[in-house]
Amino acid sequence: MQFSSVLASPVLLLQLCINTLRNILASVFLTVRTPGARWGTMSSVAPVGGGEGEGRAQDVMTPTSVNYHFTRKCNYKCGFCFHTAKTSFVLPLDEAKRGLQLLEASGMEKINFSGGEPFLHDKGEFLGKLVQYCKQDLQLPSVSIVSNGSMIKEKWFQKYGDDLDILAISCDSFDEATNQRIGRAQGRKSHVDNLHKIRNWCQQYKVAFKINSVINTFNVDEDMVENILQLNPVRWKVFQCLLIDGENAGEKALREAEGFVISEQLFQDFLERHSSVPCLVPESNEKMRNSYLILDEYMRFLDCREGRKDPSKSILDVGVKEAICFSGFDEKMFLKRGGKYVWSKADMKLEW
Repeated sequence: MQFSSVLASPVLLLQLCINTLRNILASVFLTVRTPGARWGTMSSVAPVGGGEGEGRAQDVMTPTSVNYHFTRKCNYKCGFCFHTAKTSFVLPLDEAKRGLQLLEASGMEKINFSGGEPFLHDKGEFLGKLVQYCKQDLQLPSVSIVSNGSMIKEKWFQKYGDDLDILAISCDSFDEATNQRIGRAQGRKSHVDNLHKIRNWCQQYKVAFKINSVINTFNVDEDMVENILQLNPVRWKVFQCLLIDGENAGEKALREAEGFVISEQLFQDFLERHSSVPCLVPESNEKMRNSYLILDEYMRFLDCREGRKDPSKSILDVGVKEAICFSGFDEKMFLKRGGKYVWSKADMKLEW
């Protein structure tokens, strides 16, 4: 086409301008990239929430507080357990440390070790070495453990207590018969007596003491005020019994927790009766379900948004940045439920 003929036709001139502008814009967008993408391609971070806005790039979340369930094995048989012994796998110590280092490099401030029963594997030595590594090598502000308490020995405190900020013991009742019905027991050993013993060790070895209770059909009418005030934990986490498909509900589940479930109203009634306890931190099903960053035994984030635990790829294979996009983590609910608090014992100003 002759240039003079283009000038003579306003329509052709406009079309030429549009085509030129389109080519310029295409060239610009082809060079846009996000970290980790190759030059000449576009990449975006997968949205965590899905639904409205799906497909738009979002900032990668920071794993400020992580719950690492490094083992699923347990010596108790709690009927409502939502993280059951579906495998016996435990990562080698060096691999677990590598994953923890990746998390720290991505912004982790608090690590909570759980299970299963975390003191069961290697009689607590594996756990102790992870606690020590996180505090001494990674220098995390907070290192905590959730345990049923049955496997803890005083010599563990003597060896690793300095590096532990918080020890949470699960106790659902102060009546031994109720604990037996729930499955929170091992033989004829007194779960409540052991709870008091561990409380004393925590005070002796300067570890902040915490209690976790799951409110269910068997303990919803119990008055725990006097016992909790006597034990005086820094926090009393009170959970509403939660169903998770494939764990404690459904065909492939190892537990059947339907008989333990209580209504929202019954849970609120329990909270009201215990409102005089200053350290009470309530967590309904709504608050609990998606407000935890959970790593399983393979260091995969578990997404609970669909009422089951859908795993991401392992952070050991794809890194934290990619894996966390599939965690289903609700950061707003995490903050709303009080997930961020004074969690370093150095800052708690406790009287030992």
